[in-house]
Amino acid sequence: MAKKENNFYFDTFAKGMSYANDAAVLLKNCFDNFDAANIKARLDEMHTIEHTADGIKHNMMEQLVKEFLPPIEREDIVELAHTIDDVTDTIEDVLLGIYMYNITELRPEVKDFSRLIERCSGALKEMLGELYNFRKSTVIREKIIEVNGFEEEGDKLYTAAVRRLYTEEKDAVAILSWTTLFDRLEKCLDGCEHVADMVEQVILKNS
Repeated sequence: MAKKENNFYFDTFAKGMSYANDAAVLLKNCFDNFDAANIKARLDEMHTIEHTADGIKHNMMEQLVKEFLPPIEREDIVELAHTIDDVTDTIEDVLLGIYMYNITELRPEVKDFSRLIERCSGALKEMLGELYNFRKSTVIREKIIEVNGFEEEGDKLYTAAVRRLYTEEKDAVAILSWTTLFDRLEKCLDGCEHVADMVEQVILKNS
């Protein structure tokens, strides 16, 4: 499909994923240079990204209501928009948890998670940038495989992190807090894989 032919939806998907990647980069930078005193300010930055991403999704839904013949099936547009938005939301939830549980020191696996999330969302950003050309692109398939690999790596990291938490940590509050935070970190990667799976489904249905 030529990019000039009704590219509004494809461009909006790409923008939405770009905001999700911005959120992932912010999370990674926050954890690489962690300062508990600055978490509220970083959370405000994160919320601005999330709010902006919500705005472009809502604009797309308004356009879809008026659209006579969208370039792909309506239900696919809606579901893909929501899955992309979910990635940004889950990343924000991680930072929100750090703030709510008053985390002052990070566990060692956290930086590994944030780097995986940043790389995974970056691969999705490239993928969504190619979606307008889904019938011809070779990049999309490569990125789907890449994202699946990141998610599998995240599963292993999650298992090891929770195992270490429950064998080494003695404080019950810390165990409860970090169990929730590790769940949220893993959910970010699951969300990324969901986007990749949805893109694959869109291609199969519309090719």
